[in-house]
Amino acid sequence: MGQGSTGNVICAVASFFCPGLGQLLQGRIGAAFWHFILTAILAWFLIGFLVWIYSIYDAAVFVPNR
Repeated sequence: MGQGSTGNVICAVASFFCPGLGQLLQGRIGAAFWHFILTAILAWFLIGFLVWIYSIYDAAVFVPNR
């Protein structure tokens, strides 16, 4: 799937609802874990939404290695 593909859009929407879920759907377990954990930790400092926004962006522009 290339950038902007339907799969990436679905993953970006999934990350909108739960940070890291889009990365998990793409099979990137490590990235999913860190996006979720960082958002959860930083939410206490009211800046977790920045990681959440990055999570959506990261899932949308991901291009797998071929």
